[in-house]
Amino acid sequence: MRVTISVPGKVSLFGEHAVVYGEPALVAAIGKRLTVSVEGRPDKLIKIAAMDLQVPGIVLTFNEESPEIIVETDYGMVVSAVGYVRKAIEIVSEYLGRRGGVNVAIRSEMPVGAGLGTSAAVAVGTVAAYSILMGEELPFQEIARLAHETERRVQGLASPMDTSVATYGGILYIMPAAQQPIEKLPTVCDLPMVIGYSEREFSTSDLVKKVRALREAYPEIVSPTLQSIGKISERAKDALASGDLDTLGRLMNINHGLLDSLGVSSKSMNDMVYSARFAGAVGSKMTGAGGGGCMIALCPGREVEVSTAIRIVGGMPFRATVSDQGLRVESVET
Repeated sequence: MRVTISVPGKVSLFGEHAVVYGEPALVAAIGKRLTVSVEGRPDKLIKIAAMDLQVPGIVLTFNEESPEIIVETDYGMVVSAVGYVRKAIEIVSEYLGRRGGVNVAIRSEMPVGAGLGTSAAVAVGTVAAYSILMGEELPFQEIARLAHETERRVQGLASPMDTSVATYGGILYIMPAAQQPIEKLPTVCDLPMVIGYSEREFSTSDLVKKVRALREAYPEIVSPTLQSIGKISERAKDALASGDLDTLGRLMNINHGLLDSLGVSSKSMNDMVYSARFAGAVGSKMTGAGGGGCMIALCPGREVEVSTAIRIVGGMPFRATVSDQGLRVESVET
């Protein structure tokens, strides 16, 4: 049996890092997708092929009954995404009470580790595909929960934001402390965005830990900063509902400044953010955990100019559209 699932990437519009501490956030699925295919095998091995992640292709084999790892590649770079695959399979196996060997193939239209939610997409896709392979088609709510647990165990601390939008698609308002923590918002206007990418310098896990350590060292300073980021998300929700792009842009600029103050931006990121504004973007900010990776620019009518500005400072620009399509079962072959 072979199961193929596709999952969207995302951009964090507002609220990254603060959402980990219970503050609201806004996140949007984008039209770029990641595909996870799983196929049963007669032994207990987990074989992961990550062949199209904009890094050198690798094939790894884990033996679940020993610490042995078989690396089938001449490349020395091991993609962090495989850790999410292994942990997702472990969690689904615990949930279902059974485990089987599996071949996993991952392909992505997005660079891995760039802040576009690829780890969450890998977790969601693996949970959905592996559960079907094991004979259970889980509801979206349960897929999102198990995928969030996967990220939490791998990273040590994680919000449900990325795994939720990877599952449901569209624009989500995340309220971690609410009884109903996820609200899917109606799309009332286009968000003409350009994404800029630069090489990632730190992992999501490292950056989450960095903010946590800063908050523990300076709680009276950092906690209000995180709360301010949450208030920005609240105001941005209202601006989205009225299609007020100018307000959204200004809120993006403020949000980026607060994130930079937490030490999660970088020089390459800031170069892209400020170049985009000088080229006519109404707002720009980092998206995701930071430390390099991706930024977003809201730039109605100035997409070409903003893309050029990002490229001049060394970034890789590409246009993005909000996608209402979340998790999708592409095929089930018996």
